[in-house]
Amino acid sequence: MTIEWRYTVEQDLGILSVSGYLGPDAVHRFEGAAGWAVGRGTGPVIVDLTGLRGWSAEGQLAIIEAARRLAATGRGLELAAIPADGSLVPNGDCPPIPVHPDRAGALAAHSTRHGEPMKGRHEWRTTGWRADEPGA
Repeated sequence: MTIEWRYTVEQDLGILSVSGYLGPDAVHRFEGAAGWAVGRGTGPVIVDLTGLRGWSAEGQLAIIEAARRLAATGRGLELAAIPADGSLVPNGDCPPIPVHPDRAGALAAHSTRHGEPMKGRHEWRTTGWRADEPGA
């Protein structure tokens, strides 16, 4: 089983939505999505896990590595809606990873001034990402 992903940039905020199961078979695909996020945008990246059915230890390590890659470029990684089957436990050399209860909470933490909507939206996704996926 693997994952599907969609990456959206709105102004200086990236949102990487992931669905499926982030296990050993999906780590390579997640690393590619994280690389896509590193190469596009300039601000923090919210990894929206609303559509994720679960993750393995390898999947959690891939998220920690993505946080390191983003930190190396001066950007942060945040999580929204982590799976109920576990929490992310980074080791001491990992940059801080804020965790939000859901996508709406993560976006509210980055709301624009005076409630203005974000502009300049760009989107990339895997071919298997359906329009009705969570976070669509």
